[in-house]
Amino acid sequence: MDSSGNIQHDVSTLKTDGIVGKKSAFPRAWAEQMREDMMTAFWSAIQRPGGAVGRGPRRWYVEIHPEEFGGFVDLVTHPWVTAMCENVLGPDYQIVEIGFDVPFQGAKFQPWHRDFPSPVDTYVERRITSLAFNLTGVDVTEDMGPFEIAPGTQYIDGREWKHEMFPAKAVWPEFQTKAVRKFPQLGDISCRSALTVHRGTEHASPIARPVMVLGVDAPGAGHAELHDLMVTKGYFESLPDSVKRHLVCRVVDELVPVTQKHDIEGLVMGADPV
Repeated sequence: MDSSGNIQHDVSTLKTDGIVGKKSAFPRAWAEQMREDMMTAFWSAIQRPGGAVGRGPRRWYVEIHPEEFGGFVDLVTHPWVTAMCENVLGPDYQIVEIGFDVPFQGAKFQPWHRDFPSPVDTYVERRITSLAFNLTGVDVTEDMGPFEIAPGTQYIDGREWKHEMFPAKAVWPEFQTKAVRKFPQLGDISCRSALTVHRGTEHASPIARPVMVLGVDAPGAGHAELHDLMVTKGYFESLPDSVKRHLVCRVVDELVPVTQKHDIEGLVMGADPV
């Protein structure tokens, strides 16, 4: 269990940099099984229309059902995850998304971007109302197209950007001067504001780099409308009350494949490195 002091330090880092990490949060074997679940879901999703959304050449995003990920309950009840959610988003935080990104060999640099337009709460009041937790499915190396982020950019207004998400190429050097590449290992978790400007980089390795994404909102942030989490009745009943209380989902008799709703226009083409 993380002490209050450690959590407050991590919350402070998140609010300053827009990202913070927790090393070795899970055993490597747990993370290896997570990778298996992601790749099984990918090969299923890629075969159906709308099952996987392109995020650039040789790069896809897939939303899944919680019960397709054997470690879902472990993740959403992890003490660090719940503490970050409670301290940043409040006690009534909402779990709205579970999915994964996966780049393969040949994936290109993405344009610098954020994942959705910034709300007034963030660019005026400097309040973070949504979190993305990422867990790598591999030990990331330089040739695996590591995630690149520009710390401290989560509070930029961005209303003049294309779709309020994509800064003009002329200002990319501003983000490049701040850029930090991340090399997480199996079992690590990162927590970030999806408004912190970031991009995927060029992927030369023959090894795919799947990364799990857990999306969590403060009440009223509104991102549940972009997703459609569903669980079967039996699965829902098996969940701890602490999970049921936060999970925004439909309870159904039978799962149907997820049709992607959150297509980030502008990521379908690769970008030239700055």
